[in-house]
Amino acid sequence: MRTAVVRINVDPRGELSAPALRAGVERLAAEGHEFVRTEIDPGRPELQFLITGDDPAVMHGTTSAICERAFGVPPARGVVTYLSRGTDDDALGVLAGFGLSGEVTRSLDDDGWDVVEVRLASADLARIPESRVQTALEAALNAEVRLIVS
Repeated sequence: MRTAVVRINVDPRGELSAPALRAGVERLAAEGHEFVRTEIDPGRPELQFLITGDDPAVMHGTTSAICERAFGVPPARGVVTYLSRGTDDDALGVLAGFGLSGEVTRSLDDDGWDVVEVRLASADLARIPESRVQTALEAALNAEVRLIVS
């Protein structure tokens, strides 16, 4: 599973005081929720939750519900991004983001550097440029990526 950063504006209408915002964050932290940072700016009351998952709609639904419960006002959903640790799950997540599936294998080159081979069906690349997939995989994995199209 991948780790997502799910952004939620916990007070989009600006109704809550700074102490009320801090109290809500403390409640969420006490429940065991993880954040990128726990400080919250009343001028931009956004929390960035760290959540394991692949479905942005489910993650937004979960974080919205717990924020509404903790803060007492309806939150506004923000964007979802993913942390990358260079794992095979990260590679598969990048492919899933393009609507692709593939097989990921790893090896070392002659100098000991990681080389990631990703096998894709040629039909999948008919609708998405190969270079776009290659660039996204290299950025997520921080490794040499070789696409093998069959």
